[in-house]
Amino acid sequence: MSTFYFSTSCSIIVEKGGFAMQTTDKLMEYIQDSPSPYHAAAAAAARLEAAGFTRLEESAPWALSSGQCCYTTRNQSSLIAFRLPGGTPEGWRMTAAHSDSPTFYVKNDALEGDKRYVRLAVEGYGGMNCASWLDRPLTVAGRAVVRTPAGVEGRLVYLDRDLLTIPSLAIHQQRDVNRGHDYNAQKDMQPLYALGGGPSLTALLAEELGVDEGDILATDLVLCPRQAPVRIGPEGEFFQAPRIDDLGCAYATLEGFLSAKGTERFGQLYCLFDNEEVGSGTRQGAMSSFLPDVLTRIGEALGLSAQARRQALAGSLLLSADNGHAVHPNFPEKADPANKVYPNGGVVIKYSANQKYTTTGLTAGLFQAICQKAGVPVQVFANRADEPGGSTLGNLLGHQVSIPMVDIGMAQLAMHSAVETAGSRDPEYMARACAAFFQAEFTQTADGVYQF
Repeated sequence: MSTFYFSTSCSIIVEKGGFAMQTTDKLMEYIQDSPSPYHAAAAAAARLEAAGFTRLEESAPWALSSGQCCYTTRNQSSLIAFRLPGGTPEGWRMTAAHSDSPTFYVKNDALEGDKRYVRLAVEGYGGMNCASWLDRPLTVAGRAVVRTPAGVEGRLVYLDRDLLTIPSLAIHQQRDVNRGHDYNAQKDMQPLYALGGGPSLTALLAEELGVDEGDILATDLVLCPRQAPVRIGPEGEFFQAPRIDDLGCAYATLEGFLSAKGTERFGQLYCLFDNEEVGSGTRQGAMSSFLPDVLTRIGEALGLSAQARRQALAGSLLLSADNGHAVHPNFPEKADPANKVYPNGGVVIKYSANQKYTTTGLTAGLFQAICQKAGVPVQVFANRADEPGGSTLGNLLGHQVSIPMVDIGMAQLAMHSAVETAGSRDPEYMARACAAFFQAEFTQTADGVYQF
């Protein structure tokens, strides 16, 4: 039988009258700092550096030693941070979340059409609720590739203004719109930029970056809603923001990682991958070589043999952190009647019989034991048997790194809408669970047997 025990020095935030929600306040700041995947990676890097982590470049050699805290990025939109153990690593504690959200990628400055209107040409990225993007202030954020005296450089850019909108067609001109509408991305979802004349988008980007228009060689820009994160409810029990999926998990796992202390026996990794919403099959996605490359370089720098590296992987566990669907107040029938999850109900463990989620009974039991010791409530999610769910990071990451995993997340409403809603207590639950997980010194003594 497995023996479960651990201790943690992770602090628990308490306030008079109940549960504190400082983590949610910090998460909302992170969301504001992260209008694009590039910004999300940069915002995570800034928090890591403030905590004393050293940046490493993939293009440079790595000299590592026990106890070091480092991070590296790929494509400026994915990031892996690690805290090495004091001794030879017997295993790894890892989390993985994603930096991207469904949105629209900007293709060109202007779209041909009515000469009086100037529209941007955009293309859908991921599966979004199109109606939620209509009739709201939008802007653009991402990366501009700039010519410099030394060569070429990718620079983050965010036009911090109410710049665009995607106007809906008036109900007088589509009387049946409330009975459903099939959105055509090319016709319905192109954003209005200007009413003739005025500076081009490239001109605005150049002004923001302080460069000549001709020095902007290419861009990776996305549309982003302008709504700031807010608390809602009579006691602020919910929060509403763009990109809660998956910046909620991206931040909460990072806070857990930073608040955890290093151990002598087990290394700790925090992963933030781009392109989950479009299948993860990119150089910077979960199905890329990014994580295997980092683990290989760590092993080589520490002088680990191939056998020692594989042994460490067998003794590891990864939390694939991506949000799950809370029971909807207006559509409760959409939830599986035996596996209902609610905002502020605690960390969600996600199961899928078709293995789109990586959770097994063994990994779920191990994670639940950690949460119980940390005093963190846990909920169980599964899709209705007649409604298949989507996939996430873990099952794709498993193609590259074969380690035990469990899929977790926070319960949220309106997933893949321009603005989403979740419980204000759940980010703290997630951060506390992850801090306890990173410090849990369990060992796999045999297949199917773990001891602390």
